[in-house]
Parts: sequence; C-alpha cells; structure tokens
Amino acid sequence: MARNPLRFLLSSWPWRSIAYLATGPLVAVGWLAVVLVVGAAGVLLAPLVVGLGLLLFVPLTAIGLAAVERRRLRLLDARPAPSPHREPAAPGWRPWLRLRLREAATWREFGFALLFALLGAVDVVVPFVIIVGSSVQVGSAYLVGHGDQLQYGPYGTVDQPEEAWVGVAAGVAMFVVGLYVMAVLAGARAALARLLLVRPVEDELVAVRASRARMADAFEAERRRIERDLHDGAQQRLTGLIMTLGLARLETPSELIDKAQQDARAALAELRDLVRGIHPSVLTDRGLRAAVESLAEGAPVPVEVDVELPGRPDEGVESAAYFVIAEALANVVKHSEADRARVLVRHQGRLLVVEVRDDGKGGARAGEGSGLQGLADRVAVYDGTLRLASPPGGPTILRVEIPCEL
Repeated sequence: MARNPLRFLLSSWPWRSIAYLATGPLVAVGWLAVVLVVGAAGVLLAPLVVGLGLLLFVPLTAIGLAAVERRRLRLLDARPAPSPHREPAAPGWRPWLRLRLREAATWREFGFALLFALLGAVDVVVPFVIIVGSSVQVGSAYLVGHGDQLQYGPYGTVDQPEEAWVGVAAGVAMFVVGLYVMAVLAGARAALARLLLVRPVEDELVAVRASRARMADAFEAERRRIERDLHDGAQQRLTGLIMTLGLARLETPSELIDKAQQDARAALAELRDLVRGIHPSVLTDRGLRAAVESLAEGAPVPVEVDVELPGRPDEGVESAAYFVIAEALANVVKHSEADRARVLVRHQGRLLVVEVRDDGKGGARAGEGSGLQGLADRVAVYDGTLRLASPPGGPTILRVEIPCEL
C-alpha cells in the first residue's frame, strides 16, 4: 500500500479485503443465531440438569467461530494460524469438555466472538457507504442526463450533465480512497484475530527448541549406552580372547594362533578408536581443554591450544564443541596444506565461542566433502551458529557460537 499505489490497486489485495469484510458479518450472524438457540434452550431447561449443560456450552460455541476465523485469515495472511488449544490427556468428551472450560484460550475466543459480533456493524457500514456512495457519484452524469437531480445538502442541487462530471471524478476518487480504507480496516481486523486466536510464534519456537533438545538428549543417552556396551562387552571379550590365545600359544605354539592373536589385537585397537570417536573418555573425565590438547598432540600439524573457561558447559554443548574442533582439525590436515593451526575457546556473554584458524591455502567451502554442513547441523541442535571465512590463499577461520550458561 505504501510503496506503489497503482500496483496495490491492480492487485488482488483490495478485493481480498472486501471479501474478508463482507464474509465477517455472515459468520457473526451465524454464531449469534447458534448462541441464541443454545442460550434460549438452556434458560427454558434450566430447572433440569440438561439446561445447565446447555448454558455451559454457550462459551464453547466460540471455538467453532474461532476455527472459521483462522481459516478466513488466509484471505489476507498466508502465515500458518495454529490453534491455541491443547490436546486432552485422555480420549472422550468429558476430558475434552473439562479441558476446554479451563483453558484461557476458550474464554479468549469467547471474548473475541462478542467483540466480533459488535464490530460486525462496522464491517457492514463502512463498505456499504464507500461502495454505494462512490457508485452513485460515478453514475451521477447518467442520472442527471436522464432528468434526475442530485441534492448535495447545503452545497446545492446538480441538474446539468456538465456539473455532474465533477461528481463522477469525486466518485472515482472516493472509491480509490475507499479501497485503502477497507484494506486498512481488514488488516486491523485480521491482526486482532491473529493476536487473540492464533498460538504465538514464540510458542512454536519454544516447542521446536524443546523437541530438538529432547532429540539431542536422546542421542547422548544412546551414545552413552553404545559406549558402555562396547567398553564393558566387546572390548572385555576381545581382551579375554587375546589372553586365551596367549595361553594357548604357550602350550601349543602355532602360526594360526599367532595370527589369531594379532587379528584380535588389531580388532581391539580399532574398537578402542571407534569408542574414542563416539565420545572420548578424556572429554568426559577431564573436560574440553584436556580433550582438545589430546587432539592437538595427535595432529601432524602444530596446533596451538588456547582454552579458557570458567566452568564446564552442559554435556551436549561440550560434546558438540569438541567434535567441531576435531572435524575442523581433520580438515586442516586433509585439505588446507597449513603449517600451523590454532584453537581458541572462550565463554563470551552467554555464548560458548569456538574458533579454529589455520594458515593454509584457504578456499574451503561447505558441501565439498569438508563436513561443514554436518557441523552446522550439529550446532544448530543447540541454537548455535557456524561461520566460515576462507578466502583463496588463506587464512581459514571457522567460528562457532553456541548459547551456553556457565
């Protein structure tokens, strides 16, 4: 409306606004008819228990009106309009009725319905005055040309076709201005409906974050279970098998026994590497600094470690930070051709900041086998962000920020 008046007038928005305002009174009248019928029946049957039940049902009628209004919002607002109502804990009409009568959303919808019925008169009067008034003005030249006279109160009477053309221009201007007025009115009504009838976006975000947190917790619990089973089960069995093969070789020397013992030792080494890859014990026992120093010691490239934290982050955040650093250092070794690398970890404000820098050739990109997309997905679980600066010629800087309270 504010940017390009001509584009607005030629778009579908004015007609959507008219449709929204025109259908509103119809919905209000239908709801009032239901309320009158239910209320009258409740009053007549008040001496009986069923009458009291009908009177309790009156506020619940607004639930249907609110559902219709959330659908009508699509005329003006394409955003989702989820219901604010919760699902009952148990099936059946009694839990549903008990929950709906206790919900604030039900009474908010009932209040909206009462206001909606009162404002329905505005939805009728404003479009009627604009459309009928502008139509009469636009047709004034035709009316005067056929012998009619137009009375403009104290401004006099128009009975000449030449004078009527001024009214035609005024009618066109009135209709154009009226389209803006109706669009503003429809937008205000839609905003009120969204405010009172739609679950806030913040609630959706909280639900998504809670769901992601549950998924992360479930992943960590499953990871701990696998790690425990591998350590207490498979590794112990392999260790016992190596000892048994060693005793067997002492009693009956054999090349096959030697080969079996070597294979068992190799399998045990691979299994230990796998367990460390899932979650290194040094991270659990001694924290992020010790785990990063262990990574730096095993890296073929000199790595400077600068980790200063006032405390230990949550287990999931700490694990995510560790694997970001591990994957970043692996990329340095595989792709960067760097001579040195540096790992910086700080707690700034309410953020855990991880920065991995190298002096390599640069040119790193997400989605080219570097695993950066997987790292971004991992930190996104905790509402974190990942940024990469890697111009050709270097240096490459990977920075991760994860919300974290210490």
